[in-house]
Amino acid sequence: MRIHYSIKPLDLASHRFTVQLTITQPDPAGQILQLPCWIPGSYLIREFARNLVHISASCAGQAVTLEKRDKSTWQAAPCPGPLTVSYEVYAFDLSVRGAYLDQTRAFFNGTSVFLQVKGQEHLPCHIELNAQDFAAGSNWQVATGLKAESIDEAGFGNYVACNYDELIDCPVEVSDFASVEFEACGVPHRMVISGRHQADLARLSRDLKAICEYQIHLFGEPAPFDRYLFMTMAVGDGYGGLEHRNSTALICNRSDLPQAGDESITPAYRQFLGLCSHEYFHSWNVKRIKPATFAPYDLQQENYTTLLWAFEGITSYYDDLCLLRSGLIDLDTYLQLLAQTATAVYRGYGHQRQTLENSSMDTWVKYYRPDENSPNELVSYYTKGALVALCLDLHIRQQTQNRKSLDHVMQALWLRYGRDFDQHGRGVGEQEWEALAAEVSGLDLQDFFDRALRSTEPLPLSDLLDHIGIEMQERPATGSNDKGGWQESLSRPALSWGCRYSTDAAGIKVSHVFYEQAACRAGLAAGDVIVAIDGLRANTTLLERLFATPSAAQTHVLHVFRRDELMQLRLVPDIAPADTIGFQIKKGSSQQEAENLSSFTGN
Repeated sequence: MRIHYSIKPLDLASHRFTVQLTITQPDPAGQILQLPCWIPGSYLIREFARNLVHISASCAGQAVTLEKRDKSTWQAAPCPGPLTVSYEVYAFDLSVRGAYLDQTRAFFNGTSVFLQVKGQEHLPCHIELNAQDFAAGSNWQVATGLKAESIDEAGFGNYVACNYDELIDCPVEVSDFASVEFEACGVPHRMVISGRHQADLARLSRDLKAICEYQIHLFGEPAPFDRYLFMTMAVGDGYGGLEHRNSTALICNRSDLPQAGDESITPAYRQFLGLCSHEYFHSWNVKRIKPATFAPYDLQQENYTTLLWAFEGITSYYDDLCLLRSGLIDLDTYLQLLAQTATAVYRGYGHQRQTLENSSMDTWVKYYRPDENSPNELVSYYTKGALVALCLDLHIRQQTQNRKSLDHVMQALWLRYGRDFDQHGRGVGEQEWEALAAEVSGLDLQDFFDRALRSTEPLPLSDLLDHIGIEMQERPATGSNDKGGWQESLSRPALSWGCRYSTDAAGIKVSHVFYEQAACRAGLAAGDVIVAIDGLRANTTLLERLFATPSAAQTHVLHVFRRDELMQLRLVPDIAPADTIGFQIKKGSSQQEAENLSSFTGN
C-alpha cells in the first residue's frame, strides 16, 4: 500500500502548482491531512499552509466534504476509498525553504506541497512528475535526492520515498540547469546549477570532491548515503543553504561561482565553498546525529532544544576548517575567516546579554526574526557556537597533549547516535552531548560548558590560541566595511557613534542603535534619518570623515527626521571600542606551539 502524489504546474505566470493526493485506504473515521508548519533546518514557524488554496476531495467520482480543523489541518468525511484530494499551491518563494514556479524554473520542498496523511506517515510515498506536464519549460530536467522508479533521460517519471519523512527531506529541482558529476570515496555526487551563470564546472567539482572526501574520512567510511546532490540557484544577490539527508538546496550570487581561467580562490568563491562545506557536514551533524527533540520532528509546533550551538555552531566551525584541512585555503586565509567570525560575535551587546543555550531556545522567535534591537540582545548560535567549538577543540587538545580533540567527540557521536539512526531513532539528550564529550576526552568539562553555554563570560579564546602559536588582536574598526582581520599597524583611535546606518536619499538612515553608546545617549532611534550634521548636509562621506577625527569631546548637532517630524539632537562621540578581531601566527613560536598548530590544522 502506498500514498500517491502527482504534482505539476497549473500556471507558470501565476506561480501555481496543482497536486493530486490519492489514499488507497483512508481512515474509516475520516482521514486527517496536515501540511507542516516549519521545515527542518530552519527553526521558524513559517505557516506553509497559507499558500495552499482550492482544496477538494472525492471518492468514486463523488465529492467528499473536507472540514478545516485548524490553520494547517483538514479532515475528510468518512469514505471507503480510495480518497483523492486535489489542491493548488502558490509557489513564489525564491529561498531554499519553500516552493517556486515561473517560466524559468520549478522548485519545491515537500513541506510546502505534500500533505501528510495522518496515521499513514510510515507508508511508502509514490511521486509522479510527468514530462508533458512540464513541457512549457523548454529543455527542463529533474534533479532530486528521491529514489527513481521509472524515469526518462531528463529525469521525469516516477519516484518513491520510503515514508513521509523521506519525502519531505528530498527537494526537487526542475529547470534547464547545468550539471556536473564526480565521485567522493566512491560515492556519486552531482552539482546542478540553475539561473544564468558561467561557472567553471570542472573546477567546482574538483574542489567539492576535496571537501566531501575530507568529511567522509573524518567520520569514517562508508558515507551515510549512496549518492549526493548539490542543488544551486545562481542569482544576482542571494545567499543561503538548507541541508537534507542526501542533498542540499543552495542559493548564491552568480559571481560567487568559479570562472573559467581563474584558478584563484576569490573571497566570493571561498564563501560559496564554505556554504557547500557547511551543508554537507550537516549530513552527519543534525540529519543523523540530532537532538532528541528532533527524533522525530513535530512539524506542527516548535521543537525546543538547547543544543543548536552544537548542531549549527559546530557545523559552522568545521565548514571553514574543512577548507583548510582539505588544502583549498592556507592558514592565513583561515585565520582571516576566523577573525570575521569572532568580530561578528564581539560587535554589539548580544554576547554580553544572551547565553548560547538561551539563543538556541529563543531561535523560534528571535534568530529568524531580527529587528532593530537584535544586536543588543541576540547572540548567534552559529557564530558564537563556532567560537565555542574552537575553544572546546583547543581545550581538549591542550589538556590531553593532542591525544584527543573535537574530531574524536564527533566520531563518537556518529558511532553512538548517527550511524544507525534509521534503526534506533534515538537523538542526543539535552545533557548527553556534554557527557559524551567528557567521556571521550577523559576530562571534567563542567566548568568549560558552564562558562561557554550558560553564562555570558568572555571565552578564553586568546589563551587557547596562544597554546598553538596564534596571536589574537583586539582593535577598533577602521571603517564601516571592516569585518575583521589582523592589522600590522594600528591607526590612532577613531570615533564611534554607536549605531549602524545606510545611505538614504535624504541623508543617513539609522538602522541599529547600540545600548549605552553615543547615539543612544543622544536619543537617536532606529529608522531616524539624519539630514544635517553641524549645519552641513548629512551623507556617509561626511560621517566617516568625522569618525576619523579623534576628538571625542566635540559635540555634534544633528537634525533628524523621525517619521515626518524634525528633531534636533546633540551627540558626543565615543572612542571606538576594540570590537574588531584579528589573528596571526606568532613570530618566534616555540617548537611545541608549532607541533600543536600542525596537529590542529592536520598538516
